[in-house]
Amino acid sequence: MQRRLCKSVRAGGLALGGNAPVRVQSMLSRPADDIPANIAQAKVLEAAGCEIIRAAVPNHAAVALIAALKTTCKVPIVADIHFDYKLALESVAAGADKIRINPGNIGDHARVKAVADACGQHSVPIRVGVNAGSLEAPLLAQYGKPTPEALVESAMRHVRMLERCDFDDIVVSIKSSDVQTMVRAYRLLAETCAYPLHLGVTEAGTTRVGLVKSGIGIGALLLDGIGDTIRVSLTASPEEEVKAAFLILESMRMLPDRPNIVSCPTCGRTKIDLIALTHQVERALADCRKNITVAVMGCAVNGPGEAREADVGLAGGDGCVLLFAKGKALRKVPENEALQALLQEIEHL
Repeated sequence: MQRRLCKSVRAGGLALGGNAPVRVQSMLSRPADDIPANIAQAKVLEAAGCEIIRAAVPNHAAVALIAALKTTCKVPIVADIHFDYKLALESVAAGADKIRINPGNIGDHARVKAVADACGQHSVPIRVGVNAGSLEAPLLAQYGKPTPEALVESAMRHVRMLERCDFDDIVVSIKSSDVQTMVRAYRLLAETCAYPLHLGVTEAGTTRVGLVKSGIGIGALLLDGIGDTIRVSLTASPEEEVKAAFLILESMRMLPDRPNIVSCPTCGRTKIDLIALTHQVERALADCRKNITVAVMGCAVNGPGEAREADVGLAGGDGCVLLFAKGKALRKVPENEALQALLQEIEHL
């Protein structure tokens, strides 16, 4: 797919936008004053592959969390700021790699300029974050509700505040809990500005529902080539957000070092425990870093024929499993040896 061309900014040593891959991020959920718990959670996120970690800074005491994370984490740290511009200044001084603010709620032009100047001096980008639930009253009155046009107008007002301060290391997000509003708003924003875009369906819900909403919203935009970093917002642990984000990227073949597993839904022709076997294959390949397609099919009908493009695969038979590659049969193996035979074949690819 053709990626949208946009400005490149750097958060710490990590590039966002430009030709950089789509970055996965999440947000710490422990109380801001519990530094050990946040550090432990951040380490779990790093181990899960999270590339950017955001932390809420609700008060001056919480700035210490930014400093602590910077000494223990290798990934960029984002300070999430609302209302008090001094928290942004202190977070930059504490080493934050990126600041998330809504310029409209931190005060007048002088305060916005103070934040922009501090970020400029330290090469810290700013994410302008606009949510449908916090749209300004005049725009709500004008548009009647948080329409895509209202969200984009709000975001661009805030962007222009920063631009008037001679600051343009900007990332923009305009999130909504309504998937259609979110998609339409980002498409309009992508035509309006050339800054990197942070995608997300806000308040998406639990792991089950939130993954579906996020997959639809984020996926639709990524297929358009829109989006430079993503957060899957779930009512769950941040680690689940990271797993969900990677599932979305994997399913779209946007991670070149991950296997693509395809499997059939089973039917009355299936004579092996296909569901259990597929889960075994999925677990066994969790750490595989090969750009291959692996098929797990229930019978000859859905075997080498329908999965002929797979690099390697399994097709269930009557008491046995056929191992095949690129549509050609290799050999038959007992069902209880199928996983090991598949893994051995993958080692040779």
